[in-house]
Amino acid sequence: MLLATAGLACGYEAEPVLTGVDLELRAGDQVAVLGPNGGGKTTLFRTLLGELSPLDGALELHARCAVVPQTERSRLDFPVSATDVALMGAVSRLAWWRRPSRADRRLARAALALVGLAEHADTTFGDLSGGQRQRVLVARALVQDAPILLLDEPFTGLDAVSADRLEALLVSLTQEGRGLLIATHDVAQARQWGTVLCLNRRQIAFGRADVLTRAVLEATYGGEIVDIDCAVHGQDRAVLPAHHHEH
Repeated sequence: MLLATAGLACGYEAEPVLTGVDLELRAGDQVAVLGPNGGGKTTLFRTLLGELSPLDGALELHARCAVVPQTERSRLDFPVSATDVALMGAVSRLAWWRRPSRADRRLARAALALVGLAEHADTTFGDLSGGQRQRVLVARALVQDAPILLLDEPFTGLDAVSADRLEALLVSLTQEGRGLLIATHDVAQARQWGTVLCLNRRQIAFGRADVLTRAVLEATYGGEIVDIDCAVHGQDRAVLPAHHHEH
């Protein structure tokens, strides 16, 4: 078990933003964290990272967490290379007076190779495509040697080719035994990942993809959902949030 929560409540100071979270994450799990903006996804991630203290309930964390932010929120005007960005992952485990070593730089380049970007190690981060930048941010998390990765809507803004490459990378990371929590608005994608955690200021549901009933989605998105025609695992209809966006 990498992490487990029971009745977890988290928020800011004494004000809970999210309550009643009962979650288990094991090595090799890939869990979609589904919910609207403001529903508590970011607050949960900050609590797992240790930036916020639990307000109630139990949190058992048996492995290091690393966050992979949205590339769209990254500064692109700094003249740093892909290696420099990946190397930032070493800083979190170094004493404040130590600078990254040559060994750390080799580790950063190895992480870039793992995500398929060895040939772009010296490319300026801002000159990479959106999908390439997202994979660099995954490499930065890998340099932290974290068994748990928290990904904040990593497919936002990616074209289909980049999204497919990132999807393949995430599958390979779970096959290595890492546990992934992936914040998303994409219900169809969440169904494919198999395990989902639905949040809207409280836990709505946690389990296999078949928990994504219309009632659960209405509770998760406050009733603001639409039906579209598509074929997902043999279904004729899929229920998606009204603010659903393509990656």
